[in-house]
Amino acid sequence: MKITGVKTFVVNAEMRNWIFVKVLTDQPGLYGWGEASLNWKTRAVTGAVEDLEPTVLGRDPRDIEQCLRAMNKFSYYKLGMVGVTAISGIEHALWDIFGKSVGLPVWRLLGGKVRDRVRVYTHLGLGEMRSVYETFDIGSLKERAAAVVEKGYDALKVVFIPYGAYTSPVPAQRHVGRMMQALRDTVGEGVDIMIDFHGRPASVAAAMGFIRELEPYRPMFCEEPVQPGDTDALRRIAEQADCPIASGERLVGLKEFLPVFTSKALHVAQPDLNHTGGLLEGKRIAALAEAEMIGIAPHNPNGPLAGVAALHFDVATPNFVIQEEMTGAVPWYDDVVQTPIRRTGSHWEVPDVVGFGIEVNETEAAKHPFKPEVMHSASALLEDGTIVDW
Repeated sequence: MKITGVKTFVVNAEMRNWIFVKVLTDQPGLYGWGEASLNWKTRAVTGAVEDLEPTVLGRDPRDIEQCLRAMNKFSYYKLGMVGVTAISGIEHALWDIFGKSVGLPVWRLLGGKVRDRVRVYTHLGLGEMRSVYETFDIGSLKERAAAVVEKGYDALKVVFIPYGAYTSPVPAQRHVGRMMQALRDTVGEGVDIMIDFHGRPASVAAAMGFIRELEPYRPMFCEEPVQPGDTDALRRIAEQADCPIASGERLVGLKEFLPVFTSKALHVAQPDLNHTGGLLEGKRIAALAEAEMIGIAPHNPNGPLAGVAALHFDVATPNFVIQEEMTGAVPWYDDVVQTPIRRTGSHWEVPDVVGFGIEVNETEAAKHPFKPEVMHSASALLEDGTIVDW
């Protein structure tokens, strides 16, 4: 069996362009699907996939480790987020081919089932962009949270930390505390709440000012309280906070997770299987995390193929905690792709499928061609016009 081609299909979903990757083989009707979506980098990623294609042409798609080595080693220059996202999409498709070739679900090939269902959480607005990133009003917060719980979820994430600097003003801290109290009062004690800081605080002190307001309401975790890259700052927060700390969505590969793990700088790791190198690299990250007593909650605000890849990974990963999903990002979410994802309450069922169990309707996909994504990150401004982290 040989790889004969690698194609990309771009589907605009407002906040993101979904990048679907199709790997073709010389076996009639045998191909695989993956996803390589990356905010505001669509043309760079599709170009990277095109550049990487020659390194895997003619190779057996079931030799996944060897294909990964070819894409990484033959690239010569170190691959950053764009290049590794492209690799991740190709790698997903190789797993899909492998599963189809032996008539088994991908989770079987990743080590087999370690759980009977996969716990998931969603965001306010069920993934609608402005609800996710623009809920700073207590009334809207309560209304949107109630709607999520009504849909059967027992866990949700909110993004209501203000754009910040090196200090967190007392009024801003108090407002975050009032929002968390209102949220807890609305959903009750039986619903887990995660707060995504989005790396907005510019110092440990600023982050801790908000964490202290959140702690009495027992968040499941506070996510990315500072920008990635400063392991010592993250460790100091993890040591001081009276709640679990999570991070990792912007780290590339095991090498970038390694110092965070060995420093005990977090409690929950959040590799994005679209951006960190694929499922094989994700399993390596999870294994090392388990050795360091760290749980895994994969990041995934991406498209439907990324969700399916995460589902298979979660079924086979022992230290998995909870899975992010945003299935309501656009009204036509389910029109473009048939997936095996079936949700009961706040859990996905384990899929009994071949490969990933997905099929893309290329005709429907073509109805949503590439457009520049909404540049929502441009809203990250302080009152004096200072550009800060989104």
